[in-house]
Amino acid sequence: MKALVYTGTMESEIRDVPEPVAGADASIVDLVCCGICGSDMHAWHGHDARRVPPLILGHEAVGHVIAGPDKGKRVAINPLMTCGTCPACVAGATHLCPSRELIGMRVPGAFAEQVAIKTSNLTVLPDHLGFAQAALAEPLACAVHTVRLAMKSATKAPSESRLVVLGGGAIGLLCAQVARHFGYADLWIAEINPLRRDMLEKATGARAYDPLSETPDDKPVDIIIDAVGAAVTRKTASALVMPGGVIVHIGLQDNNDGLDARRITLQEIIFQGSYCYSEQDFADSLSLLADGVVTGEGWTEMRPLAEGAKSFVDIHEAVAPPKIILDTDL
Repeated sequence: MKALVYTGTMESEIRDVPEPVAGADASIVDLVCCGICGSDMHAWHGHDARRVPPLILGHEAVGHVIAGPDKGKRVAINPLMTCGTCPACVAGATHLCPSRELIGMRVPGAFAEQVAIKTSNLTVLPDHLGFAQAALAEPLACAVHTVRLAMKSATKAPSESRLVVLGGGAIGLLCAQVARHFGYADLWIAEINPLRRDMLEKATGARAYDPLSETPDDKPVDIIIDAVGAAVTRKTASALVMPGGVIVHIGLQDNNDGLDARRITLQEIIFQGSYCYSEQDFADSLSLLADGVVTGEGWTEMRPLAEGAKSFVDIHEAVAPPKIILDTDL
């Protein structure tokens, strides 16, 4: 079968690879499309020691089951693989499983015609939900989880709070959409790419601003979602959040300095990490998509798998929309 293979730092190409084989309790999914995630870009840049080339990346995937109990059905793939037996898994917090993995990390991912995955990781799609929209379920689940963590730690109701998202990529945009759905009306998004700011405002209803030249007005910022995860955004979050406020850190751009630990301590600011999602978050994200609450309209672009290598370059050069979804149905 054909697959887009990550072959080395900032390099990928279409190759012929063996078709997947389903092990015990697994299914084979004939893939229709798969979104390019920020973690795929992180690997492509050579910054993820867990993803060793040559490797098929990709985990935001949907398709048809061609082998397994759900044969013939349209499904979304939850790419998170967990042990199922540790205390976290037993408690339903599968996202905290110490041995969690994703397809496209140490095992072949979904930038391919087919993928093998545990049958329990599949969710049958409603008939009216298109594949291109359903491919947003995984990143949307990350956003749902992030906003819920922020709400859990916040001291004020959403209607009384200001929420600022740092970074207008797919995760930042989805966090803003989810936050609005949960009742946050005073929303801001910091985005340095001028080509994205108008699009972000249309897609989210938030106020998009250039953090290199401006800041939100003087109203206190209750919650900051750092969807970049760089030293500069951690520094910005540390300075911008109000005393007693909340910073939720979901970006993973670097592991450098940036946090003002003294201010965080003295002002009792809550700093919360966020990574992946629970099974309930994933189910809820599919419901949001099925109900049309969240859509990819105006900020996603479908491209053929053959343009996958170029798509990675376009994202790197900041000339791509927030989300590129590769059509893997060759």
